[in-house]
Amino acid sequence: MSKLGKFRRTLALTMAIGLGSLSLPTTKADEGMWTFDNPPLKQLKEKYNFEPSKEWLDHVRLSSVRLNDGGSGSFISPDGLVMTNHHVASGQLAKLSTEQRDLLKTGFYARTLSEELPCPDLEMNVLVSLENVTEKIQKAAAGAPDDKTANERRKAEIAKIEKESTEATKLRCNVVQLYQGGEYWLYQYKKYTDLRLVFAPEKDIAFFGGDPDNFTYPRYNLDVTFLRAYEDGKPAKVKHYFKWNEKGPQNDELVFVAGHPGSTDRLETVAQLEYQRDVSNPLTLKLLGLLRSELNKFGSQGPEQQRRAQDLLFGIENSLKAIGGEQEGLLDPKVIDKKRADEQELRRRVAENSELQKAYGAAWDQ
Repeated sequence: MSKLGKFRRTLALTMAIGLGSLSLPTTKADEGMWTFDNPPLKQLKEKYNFEPSKEWLDHVRLSSVRLNDGGSGSFISPDGLVMTNHHVASGQLAKLSTEQRDLLKTGFYARTLSEELPCPDLEMNVLVSLENVTEKIQKAAAGAPDDKTANERRKAEIAKIEKESTEATKLRCNVVQLYQGGEYWLYQYKKYTDLRLVFAPEKDIAFFGGDPDNFTYPRYNLDVTFLRAYEDGKPAKVKHYFKWNEKGPQNDELVFVAGHPGSTDRLETVAQLEYQRDVSNPLTLKLLGLLRSELNKFGSQGPEQQRRAQDLLFGIENSLKAIGGEQEGLLDPKVIDKKRADEQELRRRVAENSELQKAYGAAWDQ
């Protein structure tokens, strides 16, 4: 997942770690993003004759990591070696750099464990446990006289669950909301706070093609960084990690991507998308454009100013590209027309069922 600035990183902390599948490299990728508790077993069996076992799913989940600078990664050795994208770790590279040593410009390689550089403030999480707490939270909000009170009760119950779980397990415990409140899950993470830089290439090869190519064309670059997780001052010993495959994916081979994704926004209503198109996105793009302009002015003052500005500037450019592309899609009448037709069909089906109409018929107007 690309780093899209602080507001997107905050969002990422609440999202489910999930799986997506694609068939590489000649066929079109299948759509799909699933949580580990609910993989599409029937579809995988019917379409690919593949049945992932619980052990397989657990191994993939425990080999995957979330980096709290905003991004995903994976264990790739039993000695705590972690692979992630260069842009995910670029913030740490910037913090480890000085006026005399710019790691984004020169890259870095530790030949021995003693040469690995401690990351100043990086945390890494591994999802070790999942528990559905939907019933507890819905019960806490039941009977509330209004939406505000119901929301306050939900927040109080979430805080209680997280506090009790953290005290009992000493893990990082977060209640995540899925399907816009349709489900709530307690996610318990093993936390690593001693992360050290092992290898990062120069930015010129890690970001080859620059921002014009980003999100636009397939990029042929070395977008990778290696870190190592430590525990008690020693490289972490991990049981679950991904092994290197020299052959790479073959034609028509089923491939899964595990990580910490953002939201698809597929459950947004037409009214929400219109607000995004007409108010939220234009305002955000204007703000980001102003920030980019000021950072470019600052960076033009000299090499040191440019070095200090580049990581934040990278995140802003990333956000401009992502939100700008989203806005282009929302400005296409076909997109909103299709969404409006789908919503009208859903409302019609709700109206035809007296129980659904009584329970949910007024939801859109409200």
